[in-house]
Amino acid sequence: MADTTALSPGLTTADGRPLKSALTRAQGKARRRAFLLVLPLLGFVLLTFILPIGQMLHRSVFNDGFSKNMPQLTEWFGQNAGAPDEAAFAALAADITASAAAKTIGVVGTRVNYEMSGTRSLFTSTGRKAKDFTPPYREALLAADAKWGDPALWSTMRQVGRAYSPNFFLAALDLARAEDGSIIRAPEERRVYVMLFVRTFVIAGLITVLCLVLGFPIAHLLATLPLRYSNLLMILVLLPFWTSLLVRTTSWIVLLQSQGVVNNTLVATGILTDQTRIQMIYNQLGTIIAMTHILLPFMILPLYSVMRPIPPSYVRAARSLGASSWTAFRRIYLPQTLPGIGAGALLVFILGVGYYITPALVGGATGQLISNLIAFHMQDSLNWSLAAALAALLLGCVLLLYWLYDRLVGIDNLKLG
Repeated sequence: MADTTALSPGLTTADGRPLKSALTRAQGKARRRAFLLVLPLLGFVLLTFILPIGQMLHRSVFNDGFSKNMPQLTEWFGQNAGAPDEAAFAALAADITASAAAKTIGVVGTRVNYEMSGTRSLFTSTGRKAKDFTPPYREALLAADAKWGDPALWSTMRQVGRAYSPNFFLAALDLARAEDGSIIRAPEERRVYVMLFVRTFVIAGLITVLCLVLGFPIAHLLATLPLRYSNLLMILVLLPFWTSLLVRTTSWIVLLQSQGVVNNTLVATGILTDQTRIQMIYNQLGTIIAMTHILLPFMILPLYSVMRPIPPSYVRAARSLGASSWTAFRRIYLPQTLPGIGAGALLVFILGVGYYITPALVGGATGQLISNLIAFHMQDSLNWSLAAALAALLLGCVLLLYWLYDRLVGIDNLKLG
């Protein structure tokens, strides 16, 4: 586009206006038209991508289930830092009475139960007795249940009294807060999330390597065959890609189960006996096999797009100069395919990290990934804040991986097709 600052101020348009201002006005009009053209897409991305992610990130640190329904006790926590006195018990009794009448005592108990297991029933059972409470409230509450005198319970209620809290992120990292507010490791029986994160990234990395090992020769064959044959072979690559994900996953269940096609074939050929059938489904092996098959096209297509334009004369020239086949491949061919390897590996790994349906169907107890636990907290335990914290950590890891790829390889070298 022309640089309007370099135009002479004496030049004018046919209608007598200065040429510089006329060009500036025309450029502004073109920009406004371009913005209006992308405005629907911008609004769609904002409503369907940015807004839900922003709400998820907000949900991961916000939960007002306690503070909203226990206002008097929350106010007491804000004004006092010491042990609970008669005023604190009076505020607690008043809030429990009001919350039980409003039928929100279950919400309060659930919020505390997220931090201290077994406390939801304490709130609901006390709520049923709340109408009979009379001063002194400390004795009345302790008579209702002796757990109300537990300092750990009061410390937990003080923590959940703040609507904004990092506690869900701490829980997602297998950490917790002690009674004095310090951060400690969660009890051993509750340390599951870090292990699942590690398992997710290890399995996603292994699937990426398998897809690269399987996809590289296939893409090379597609790139070097005559076009009429490579197009036919490409259909075989794309055909599973166009088939329903659910159909492909259930097909693997049929193939890999104990009485399935693979085991029956091995038994029929004498390699296995009926007693030594291999358990290939409902475990990590099943997850790896099914996900490798499903994600393989995402590795082949970027590799093919990079390999196709590589002139075969480069390798022939290297061979004619005395290089061995391995040297010509390693020093001439492989470096030219790195953009495709990087794109395919990044695509497969990111998709593998967030995969849900296949591990849920074929993973069993040992093949579940972190995405399955996020779905569990959203659908079964209804702990949406913890699910949002886990999802936010997963999103952060993916963004960190994207940043590392950009720093090490360069996002400009990413070629997806």
